[in-house]
Amino acid sequence: WLWLTVSSARLCYGFFTWIGLRRIGIVLATISVSAMIYGATWGRQALRVEEVEICSERIPEGFDGYRIALFSDLHLGALVNTKKEVGQLVSAINRNRPDVVLFGGDLVNIRHSELDSMATRLLQGIAAPVYSIIGNHDVGTYISDSVALPFEVSYRRLVEQQQAMGWCVLQDTTCYLKRGTDSISLSGFAYNPHFKEERHDRDLPMSGVEEGYRDVPTSLYNITLIHVPQHWDEIIARGYGDLTLSGHTHAMQCKLRLGKGRGISPARLIYPRWSGRYDEGRHTLYITDGIGYVAYPMRIGARPELTLITLKRCE
Repeated sequence: WLWLTVSSARLCYGFFTWIGLRRIGIVLATISVSAMIYGATWGRQALRVEEVEICSERIPEGFDGYRIALFSDLHLGALVNTKKEVGQLVSAINRNRPDVVLFGGDLVNIRHSELDSMATRLLQGIAAPVYSIIGNHDVGTYISDSVALPFEVSYRRLVEQQQAMGWCVLQDTTCYLKRGTDSISLSGFAYNPHFKEERHDRDLPMSGVEEGYRDVPTSLYNITLIHVPQHWDEIIARGYGDLTLSGHTHAMQCKLRLGKGRGISPARLIYPRWSGRYDEGRHTLYITDGIGYVAYPMRIGARPELTLITLKRCE
């Protein structure tokens, strides 16, 4: 973090001094250092609660007003202050009293052991039922010593640890949420570890889709939980994903907000859909900016996000 802060400031100062605009270089270097310090202190832990309303005639009456809390990309092993950052997340979830909590993957950063006893105790404090999926950091392919800890072992243990917490881990499968006499389907897909290098590709192949949607009636309102948003086109082409929920991008932990729009981020250069809400016909995709961070412990503009989604039946 310190190297990145100093390097960005030196780059600004050096370039503008080279072209004869030294004072501008000083100003921009100062702004750069200030932004980095802000992102590494307040920005990375300033939890933002985003409220979203999804309106559809396909939502059954029993689920009118149903509240979903969505969070993703916790990256436990990279958090600077696990107790504080996870604690405030759990408090915010419980304070808003959702009917269900959905987790969009990347619980850990490298290995299963990052979900230690303290993190487990904090996350067990979530009052509502939790359904989760596996993200690209959860599958263990970033482990450097894969002889001492094979990625398959880390993957399996992380699933078992979540199940021990009482979480339902969806791995290319569908379950059914019931309210009164009404039901909706909830499908969840795990990230395929064989696609480690393709995780940012626009045309990332989707695996497990046949198994995950097997015998799921398209007449039911369907929520699909998937870590990477690149799969949305295939999901809706199959007639599912009335609401698709995703994470993964973090808005690259850097976003300039302009009014109420999704803002400007380097993520726009990589992902066709990278943050917030997207609508296509009866289908909606929502990409949360996530909670944690990778590569550098800061968030500039792209604050950690807890999303509260309310389903509304409407004509």
